[in-house]
Amino acid sequence: MSEQKLLKAALQAKSKAYAPYSCFYVGAAILDENNNIHNGSNVENSAYPLGVCAEQSAISAMIQGDGSRICKILIVNSGDKTSSPCGGCRQRILEFATENTEVLLCVDGTINQRLRISDLLPFSFNKSYLKDD
Repeated sequence: MSEQKLLKAALQAKSKAYAPYSCFYVGAAILDENNNIHNGSNVENSAYPLGVCAEQSAISAMIQGDGSRICKILIVNSGDKTSSPCGGCRQRILEFATENTEVLLCVDGTINQRLRISDLLPFSFNKSYLKDD
C-alpha cells in the first residue's frame, strides 16, 4: 500500500477535524493487517478532557472496519513542526501494534519522521504483563 494513499487519507481526516479551541488540526490514517486504510481526526470539546485525538478516532474506525492490527500509522498535524502522539495515544497504538508497526509523523504533506512504536514508547506496559505464562 502506498504511503501516498495513507497521507491522502490523513490529510482528508485533518480537513474534517474539529479544533475551535486549540486550532491544532490533526488527521491520522492507519494501514491494517488486511491492507485497509482507516482514518480519523481530532474532535475537541469545550470541556477539554472530553476531546478525542485523531489516533484514537482512527483506531476506532479500524476496529469498526474489522481490522485488529496496526501495520502503519501516519499522523499529520497543522502546526509548523512535527508533533508526536500524546502519551495516551502512544498506549492506544501499542495495544494494536506489532513489533514492526511504523509511525510516520508529518507536517502538512511531508513525512518528517519514521519511527517504530517502541521508539515512541520504550519500556512500555503491555498485555504481556497481564498474562499468566
